[in-house]
Amino acid sequence: MSTVQIVGRSSSHFTRMCLIFAHELEVPFELVPVHDMTRLDAEAYGGHPALKVPALRCEDRLVFGAQNVCRVLAERAGATERVVWPEQLRDDVSRNAQELVWHCMSAQVQLVVGTGLAKLPADNLYFTKARGGFEGALRWLDEHLEAALSALQAQRALSVFEVSLFCLIEHLGFRPTLPLEPYPSLVRFARELGARPSAERTAYRFDAPA
Repeated sequence: MSTVQIVGRSSSHFTRMCLIFAHELEVPFELVPVHDMTRLDAEAYGGHPALKVPALRCEDRLVFGAQNVCRVLAERAGATERVVWPEQLRDDVSRNAQELVWHCMSAQVQLVVGTGLAKLPADNLYFTKARGGFEGALRWLDEHLEAALSALQAQRALSVFEVSLFCLIEHLGFRPTLPLEPYPSLVRFARELGARPSAERTAYRFDAPA
């Protein structure tokens, strides 16, 4: 199997999803770091026209977005049937849980970029509402985590929900945006999944300067 390139950042929760999938599915990969997130040219993001990470390059293919990259990795490993994808969730709790994880991941980027990178005032309504929605979503996830996990297929090798939730919770420790103490179920879940070799090998860090 030829090596794929994952264009992203070792400090990104969306990128980490792809790295965990690659390790779990034993797909050879090279991480191509995006060093400067203030760049305004698609080439700096591996050709991603929305100026985001991650992207995947292999042979003549260029794929955008964490979930799409994970799909390609599973296809290359011949393991699509061993992964629980969001569209396979069959109950409202697990579907809502995945939706809220996506919301939280985007909200954290919004807060980090807006108040950190762009130095905009944190008390702006745009950010205070984002923070309130972020807290509400985490609270719901903490209360419904057991039900969401129990709805997953017992024979799964991976699920997008578990990997994305783990990357989110770990990222809150790496880039403190909201305190984790109010969400003990989420913290316990992340600690347990974090013992997997794929999680240990993809620990968050800041990529060395170019």
